[in-house]
Amino acid sequence: MAITAADVKKLRESTGAGMMDAKKALTETDGDMDAAVDWLRTKGLAKAAKKADRTAAEGLVAVKVDGGTGVAVEINSETDFVAKNAEFQALVGDVAEAALAVDDVSALAEADMGGKPVKERITDAIAKIGENMTLRRMEKLSGATVAAYVHNAAADGMGKIGVLVAYTGDDAATARQVAMHIAAVKPAALNEQQLDPAFVEKEKQVQMDIARESGKPEQVIEKMIDGRMKKFLAEVTLVNQAFVVNPDLTVGAAASAAGIEITGFVRMEVGEGITIEKEDFAAEVAKAAGR
Repeated sequence: MAITAADVKKLRESTGAGMMDAKKALTETDGDMDAAVDWLRTKGLAKAAKKADRTAAEGLVAVKVDGGTGVAVEINSETDFVAKNAEFQALVGDVAEAALAVDDVSALAEADMGGKPVKERITDAIAKIGENMTLRRMEKLSGATVAAYVHNAAADGMGKIGVLVAYTGDDAATARQVAMHIAAVKPAALNEQQLDPAFVEKEKQVQMDIARESGKPEQVIEKMIDGRMKKFLAEVTLVNQAFVVNPDLTVGAAASAAGIEITGFVRMEVGEGITIEKEDFAAEVAKAAGR
């Protein structure tokens, strides 16, 4: 029986198996879809589909730098235990290496990694390790020089928080200190010009509402808001923040004193923004009992 591309696609979607594995299963079972599913199950290649609806909020961020280009990649797993698994760490490192050659996460998913697309390598790892995993995001940063820092490193170049800093100048030690500052303080943008206007406007409205609760006249409130917004902008922009290494200086001033200029940064933390639904214990018991 001829195996069509539509048959392979249907089997892949129902099992989560890779394209070549799905094609082989259909070939081995003479195109019988149900038998092909069973064939994949016996080979341990259909596990991934059963795990695809489970929340993956743990995992690792990996950073890689090649000259003036750096990438940060997040791959999630269901548990922190898997993040400590050597095979998972090797996978994350290889995916980050592949990321240097592409521009976004969609292209990364399709990028070749040892003869298979990255997304299929991840599917294979799900079947082997036994947890859901997702290639969640990547960010790329370019500059004259790029420094990297990993906080809570689980292995070389990967951990819970990854930071990239682009800069001009020769003081690599100060650039690394700035990367450590970013990991700890979590600035929203490099400077005021790079802040999202909607983010600034939302904060201004919050401050206006707080000020109006005081009952003061509008002209007084306007002056209050000006001062509060200047303080807020200094707190959330990297170059204006007090440097954790020397709080008497801003990050921008400390960089300038060291003969460097920070031109961009990326901060990526495992699981940020992922909502995890939690059940109470009674609900978990009832669910396990099939009620």
